[in-house]
Amino acid sequence: MTTGAPTSPYTARRRRSRLRRYLPPALAAWLVLEIWLLTLVAGAAGGLTVFLLLVAGVVAGSVVIKRAGRRAFQSLNEALRQGGSPARGGNGLMMLGGLLLMIPGLVSDAAGLLLLLPPVQKAVSRFAENALERSLRKAAPGSLGDAFQQARMHRPDGKVVQGEVIRNGEPYGAPQEPRPPLTR
Repeated sequence: MTTGAPTSPYTARRRRSRLRRYLPPALAAWLVLEIWLLTLVAGAAGGLTVFLLLVAGVVAGSVVIKRAGRRAFQSLNEALRQGGSPARGGNGLMMLGGLLLMIPGLVSDAAGLLLLLPPVQKAVSRFAENALERSLRKAAPGSLGDAFQQARMHRPDGKVVQGEVIRNGEPYGAPQEPRPPLTR
């Protein structure tokens, strides 16, 4: 059945983002690599050794996450007592490192241990800040990124312009036409 509206022989498909395109195969390759490495280590050192490595990773990851969470909470409490903002630290990256340690596998354990090193934390946080800044600069006008750009603009004199939203000649929030009661 047709509606009479002309249809285009070419229907434009939205281009998939790089993340949606490459994340599933990368995740599958990572899982295959983890399983392959675990079987190699199990063949060389034995199954009990692999089991003990995995348990040690879970225990170490939970200790790291608990310690980083406690440190973040103490930093927040101290900042609230002094009336300032919390100090920027690598607590989030330490928690991510602990989570990677808890995930079973040797590659994730190595990545988690790397994230616990302060120079690596600084490099990763610098990279993430630069990537976020680039994406906010590229954002289209009117998007969420543009809202962040507008929120970061500062007037040199620090003045605030007072204003009022007016809709159809009446101030915003003024009583409008009475509405019927909500009933089912």
